[in-house]
Amino acid sequence: MGRILDIAERNGIQISKEECADLRLAAVLHDIGHYPYSHLFEKVHKVKLTEEFVEEDTQNSLNAEKARITQSVPKYPDHEEVGKLIVTSHKDLVEAIGGLDRAKRIADLFSGSSVENKQQSKLIHSSFDMDRLDYPLRDSHATGVPYGQIDLNYLLNNLKVSPAGMVGISERALPAVEHMLLGRFYMHRTVYFHKTTFGLEQACAQLLRRLNLRHENGGDPHNMPKDGNSIEELVQSEDLSEFTDAYIDQIIHHACHDENTVVAALAQTIASRQPPKLLKEVNAIQTIQNPQAVDIALFQNNCRNKLRTLAEDHAIPLEHFLFCKTNPLRLEKRGHLVSGEGLQDMASDDKEITRVFRDDQEEPISVVDIKHSLLYERGNFTFHTLRLYVVYNESDAVEKVEKLRNAVKDWDKS
Repeated sequence: MGRILDIAERNGIQISKEECADLRLAAVLHDIGHYPYSHLFEKVHKVKLTEEFVEEDTQNSLNAEKARITQSVPKYPDHEEVGKLIVTSHKDLVEAIGGLDRAKRIADLFSGSSVENKQQSKLIHSSFDMDRLDYPLRDSHATGVPYGQIDLNYLLNNLKVSPAGMVGISERALPAVEHMLLGRFYMHRTVYFHKTTFGLEQACAQLLRRLNLRHENGGDPHNMPKDGNSIEELVQSEDLSEFTDAYIDQIIHHACHDENTVVAALAQTIASRQPPKLLKEVNAIQTIQNPQAVDIALFQNNCRNKLRTLAEDHAIPLEHFLFCKTNPLRLEKRGHLVSGEGLQDMASDDKEITRVFRDDQEEPISVVDIKHSLLYERGNFTFHTLRLYVVYNESDAVEKVEKLRNAVKDWDKS
């Protein structure tokens, strides 16, 4: 953030000293609200259990009651909202920032709410923000893969702000912009959605959701926060210092000895670092013209319709199977070909768009609207991955898993 503010000053962009200081503080504090285990814990209410997925079409009374209970419970707030609570409620932090009014101003900057200058807020949270310029480089170095090695210096040196306050990159840096977006795409495919990492995350997500539902129904949750109100109380209290990864580690540790065999199995596969076994993976590229690839649809339907029988035939509890989807990957948030829903989304929120200044235009346009860009034709493609895992670590695991793989190998074929 310091570098980009220096460049802004050299390029004649008017940002006051007070605004510069606020932006630097917002950059430092923007992720202070991240949960233990990050987004995995934050989104626990969105997790669909295996049996819910299998029974989705039947909607029996048990599922209906579970859905009713879930809807009545306040969801966990997102990490930006948690960050606002932390920054504005802890006396020592408020004093260090310079008072409550300034703390609220900083929180609004990194959360993008109630900010007078929305474009300044986009330096903290947007498709082209400081975080997304930083983490590909850091993660690429840490994991030893080359995809995140973006041309940071060239991107920063070509940053511009329009008369209307829109942030973008000059057209001469278009290859660097394409490289950045491609690099982010491949970092997700190869690192963040790696089959082993993703499998362990899904096992943990299913475990935490089961404990969360147990809490909602009055059972022992192994110290799992009940709802959003519980989270808000925790992060504003002195117990915040204990809300670390070790907080989840303790939940997992206690769950390893749970009397519920499914809960115990999920916890043990995480604690023992014995990841779920991948049975089958299906990948597909989809477009607006081809909204659902046939093999994706077939695999999902077969998992829903045949998984219970598969579990019974091999004497493995249904809940030990994990059907999951990665988030759809897109080179850029929106392509030039969008659906009606996409058009509505564009009107309501443009912060995910990477913008480029054409030589003859004062205001930048979306990179996917530049006809000589690779993203003009490819920006509306989404890459999807569906996976089926099993949590099984018995002595006959090698033989059992091989039989399961043979059983599901054609589930993406008609």
